[in-house]
Amino acid sequence: MSSRPEGPVIAAAGGVVWRASGNGIELAVVHRPRHDDWSLPKGHVDAGEHALQAAVREVGEEAGLDVVVGRRGLTTRYEVDGVPKRVDYWVMRWVGSSSETDDEVDELRWLPPDEAAAACSYEHDRRVIADAARTDVPREVSVLLVRHGKAGSSDRWEGPDEERPLTPAGETQARRLAAVLPLFGPASVAAATPLRCRQTVAPLADRLGLSLAERREFGEPEFGGDPQLALDGVLCGLAEPGVDVVCSQGGTIPTVLQALGVHGHGVRGLFPPAAKGSVWALGGRPGALIADYYRDLAPDPDARA
Repeated sequence: MSSRPEGPVIAAAGGVVWRASGNGIELAVVHRPRHDDWSLPKGHVDAGEHALQAAVREVGEEAGLDVVVGRRGLTTRYEVDGVPKRVDYWVMRWVGSSSETDDEVDELRWLPPDEAAAACSYEHDRRVIADAARTDVPREVSVLLVRHGKAGSSDRWEGPDEERPLTPAGETQARRLAAVLPLFGPASVAAATPLRCRQTVAPLADRLGLSLAERREFGEPEFGGDPQLALDGVLCGLAEPGVDVVCSQGGTIPTVLQALGVHGHGVRGLFPPAAKGSVWALGGRPGALIADYYRDLAPDPDARA
């Protein structure tokens, strides 16, 4: 049974933006003169946007902050004039400021988490801040593990399987990946050898101005021969600075994730999902790992027209 509410939903998104300060962090909170309140920067998701795109855009427009996206934050739900509203938050690291802001905010303050929570006018913002201030899990991601996009049927393909290309739907998924994944600030893009893997992340590499590297160990035949190589590759990516994007296959990704302690629906023994065109955003290390699953990066169905 679906948990989606019936009728319209106001879709919004925002960011818990942090910067290092001494031995801790400071968070950005903003004052909105129209409401005379203090809150986290956020705003409506526009038609054609994924909520993550809207979150970064709104942080830039309201607070004038340039950011790199990290792990998912909380989602808050409440009503505005009787209409359900959903606000998706991400934890974001501040990397610079922009002078281009709108007139919805007239003041920004950087405060330690407890002071930021006390300054906020709403309890739901305080819950989001408490989650972002956790020290038992990392705030940033290091590896984006991508399943290749939709490809033609293997039963109907007459050539070598490694040369089976993306379908038009898979090409659309590749374009969505290229539009959204740069928000994580990738430093490298790689793919297993099948053409469909390379086609899935080639638009992303082009957009970032990066060369597309080959990672044979993430292909299904090579993985079956020595699974430890792919696992070691992910562990190295988690341990080193920067964000690595790796496009792999459905026979590889769930097994690697299980070895890292990630299970489907949180149930031990169930394989994690890995739909075509999906992304797992990983950070930290086994035992203190974040693993955010993005089933797809299509526009938010509740976005306003």
